[in-house]
Amino acid sequence: MRTRLVAAITLLGVLASCGAEAPATPLTENSTPTSSPTTATTRTSPEPSLSSSVQAATQGQQVIAAESDFGTILFGDTGQAIYLFDVETTSRPRCYGPCAEAWPPVLTDGAPRAGERVQQSLLGTTQRADGTTQVTYDGHPLYFYAHEGTYEVKCHDVFLNGGTWYAIQPDGHPAP
Repeated sequence: MRTRLVAAITLLGVLASCGAEAPATPLTENSTPTSSPTTATTRTSPEPSLSSSVQAATQGQQVIAAESDFGTILFGDTGQAIYLFDVETTSRPRCYGPCAEAWPPVLTDGAPRAGERVQQSLLGTTQRADGTTQVTYDGHPLYFYAHEGTYEVKCHDVFLNGGTWYAIQPDGHPAP
């Protein structure tokens, strides 16, 4: 009983902050961490707009590029880092339920818009099971991490929910 309690507390700590040390117990039935999460904070980027990055924008979600400790990567228009999930090899999202609570999809009501240094031709959309429209980049569904602040990058190259999460460069490739 005590072992299960310790494992549950450890799991909650990881879900609360990717920047915490990786737990020794599996995160899900089929996944275990392969490396310690990397934490980086950036502050040398443009000011965010007033619209919410988690909610869809009426004119379409804007995706911007800004500097980070991992080079230039994509952010939502409020400065929240954007990630791709490596197990999603097509535009069909696979992150639902508890996964989507920790990694909210980047949603839009209109066509997504490219900010400076973002390639409009790589932006697209895909339909989620609940009927909402998720933004894609170079064919990959995009996600935020729920526990990051403005221009924080806590969860790059982290194995959670059965796959690895990567911050994305403007060319559509995972950041180094």
